[in-house]
Amino acid sequence: MSKQKFGVIGLGVMGENLALNVESRGFPVAVYNRTSSVTDKFMAARGGTKQVKATYSLEEFVTSLERPRRILLMVKAGGPVDAVITQLKPLLEEGDMIIDGGNSLYQDTERRTKDLESTGLGFVGMGVSGGEEGALKGPSLMPGGTEQAYRDLEPILTAIAAQVDDGPCVTYIGPGGSGHYVKMVHNGIEYGDMQLIAEAYDLLKSILGLDHHQLHKVFAQWNTTPELDSFLIEITADIFRYLDPQTNGPLVEMIMDSAGQKGTGRWTAADALELGVAIPTIAAAVNARIMSSAKEERVAASKQLTGPSIKFDGDVQEFINKVRDALYCSKICSYAQGMDLLSKASKQFGYNLNLGEIARIWKGGCIIRAAFLDKIKQAFDENPELPNLLLAPEFKQTILDRQEAWRDVIAMSNKMGIPVPAFSASLDYFDSYRRDRLPQNLTQAQRDYFGAHTYERTDKPRGEFFHTEWTQTSVETLSKTGQPE
Repeated sequence: MSKQKFGVIGLGVMGENLALNVESRGFPVAVYNRTSSVTDKFMAARGGTKQVKATYSLEEFVTSLERPRRILLMVKAGGPVDAVITQLKPLLEEGDMIIDGGNSLYQDTERRTKDLESTGLGFVGMGVSGGEEGALKGPSLMPGGTEQAYRDLEPILTAIAAQVDDGPCVTYIGPGGSGHYVKMVHNGIEYGDMQLIAEAYDLLKSILGLDHHQLHKVFAQWNTTPELDSFLIEITADIFRYLDPQTNGPLVEMIMDSAGQKGTGRWTAADALELGVAIPTIAAAVNARIMSSAKEERVAASKQLTGPSIKFDGDVQEFINKVRDALYCSKICSYAQGMDLLSKASKQFGYNLNLGEIARIWKGGCIIRAAFLDKIKQAFDENPELPNLLLAPEFKQTILDRQEAWRDVIAMSNKMGIPVPAFSASLDYFDSYRRDRLPQNLTQAQRDYFGAHTYERTDKPRGEFFHTEWTQTSVETLSKTGQPE
């Protein structure tokens, strides 16, 4: 009896759609779900007429697969993934492979890869982006871990991935937890993108008073431009024209302004702090969601705390254009931060990431897919050692040309009391990166004063450290030390 070429454990929305995607590309699939009624429902509704074999125990599931077995886990990250792996291990044979397609923490993937490779099994931690539609029709896939396992999976993964002008949106990311690390940073950039768009919407609505028809037209027009043509801008335009059946007004205005999060944005911000990489736009986006969740507290505060009461009296279209420019400049900074984090993590963890190729596989399928990723790919292809995306010739010139509009927008938002934390964080990032002198000389003097943490001098070679007894004024109090404390 012929056996199935691919197996999927976990029949949530993403698991179902990925299973159907694989089957539609000519690879017969076996499926298993811990709750058998979920399997029955899937087979009755979507899988029954396909080359899909339903199984009702892990033993039956494993037996139904050809060797080497290719098993995709689409279960909740954390303990459930470990539990399924523990159950599977005794049933598998050398060369079989497990793929974790959930949003697992990359350190967990590192641990699982080492554990399974030591037993002769392959493990692939694979970031999957694109939501339910992408899972069914073609996601962006970020697989890392056992390279031989990826090579065996490659024909299937290249077939099911989103297809763009220069190939399928999948590539071998690197060893260990690299695939899930890249997906984590992808999600951090996604947080930044979404917050920047939300701030642009707030500016146009709160300062200019644009209604949902006008907002739809603005975002739809922006989506025709090379710099802002993207999935998130496209769906934003769609959202503004959707009317609530109950009130016949724009549905978006009936939605509670309290945003949720599943943790990948927080992970990105926390890991950047650990590695010493500045990602202020992404961190601002995380903080904005946290602040939004304090709805009742904000409502109470709004009755006591007032802001400015001035009104906008400028040219409406000119301000719309400035918001567009500010959004694009801020977006460049957000991506620059994400790519910088990937670069530093690659060196720290030995991932050997190809940033140009990562930008390429984000061009289709994923949530942050955007036309300007072509320019990011080109920038890193031309200079793989590019220190920062802001120094790529095109992006550098873009910001230099548009920074006046960017600054005008933020100044106006401050005057009118409209919070733009991600716009502001992006501009602060640019201004900090472009200055050859920052005020942290004073910070370092303070640290040396209260904690003898030492400092370097501008007139001495880097790596020489000094300490001063600050309560005395004599120059003789300066002493050279070997290392900073």
